[in-house]
Amino acid sequence: MITLHRLNGDEMTLNADLILTIEATPDTHIVMMDRRQILVMETVEEVVDAAIEYRRLVTSGGHIAQVPLTA
Repeated sequence: MITLHRLNGDEMTLNADLILTIEATPDTHIVMMDRRQILVMETVEEVVDAAIEYRRLVTSGGHIAQVPLTA
């Protein structure tokens, strides 16, 4: 999940795995897999960087909380 901001400044969390396209029109326009459209304040590059970092975290297992095992 990545955190972005709508044009009115409201913060939202978005599932980066469901992004279909990202365009600068000049606002950043995100189209989701279900064809919903979202406008955000971040640039295309910032959204792409956040999505890449999210994938990096998921593939490394860093998103899973370390829970100590009890004996």
